[in-house]
Amino acid sequence: MNPVFNKPRNCVAARRRPDDDGWSRIHDVSTPMHRPAPTEYAPYYARYIDLVSELDPIAALETQLGEVLAVLRPAPESQGGVRHPPYTWTVKEVVGHVIDTERIFGYRALRFARGDTTPLPGFDEETYTPAGEFDRVPLASLVGEFETVRRSHLALFRHLPAAAWDRGGKANDTAVTVRALAFIMAGHARHHTAILRKRLA
Repeated sequence: MNPVFNKPRNCVAARRRPDDDGWSRIHDVSTPMHRPAPTEYAPYYARYIDLVSELDPIAALETQLGEVLAVLRPAPESQGGVRHPPYTWTVKEVVGHVIDTERIFGYRALRFARGDTTPLPGFDEETYTPAGEFDRVPLASLVGEFETVRRSHLALFRHLPAAAWDRGGKANDTAVTVRALAFIMAGHARHHTAILRKRLA
């Protein structure tokens, strides 16, 4: 095993609380509770990881979901197709981009968590976003889609065995761990949420 993906873990006791769907949330006693080391991700992603102050990536993703919904749920449909200079994407396109990126990061995390080290390709957001034609979708539907995608990833991360968090592989020719992907996922959405908050104010 590559030493990059074998980091010591700080563990906490299991915690249970009722989840939104009525199921008990089980946070495994051996879930790693520390931030990814710089060797676990490409330098480019530090800009997103730095936005996540939490030590627990699952807690970060839960908190961040609430932040997104608080900004986007009250937004009127009339604002969805607006481009606020100097930004080139509409509000809906930004939400669609966050959803796309969430799915890709989640797919990478799933593959690596299951021990699949097949190198994965990158993706071009400038191609994906126009192809998504997000402006034809009601803003409320996109917000609901984001919530569904995020909750599916929360379920994935909650149920990972402890060893999975240290696993990793190459995506876009760069080494990354499952732990780092969870932090990047939260930080990426937090980055765009901060911008959307200003645009919708």
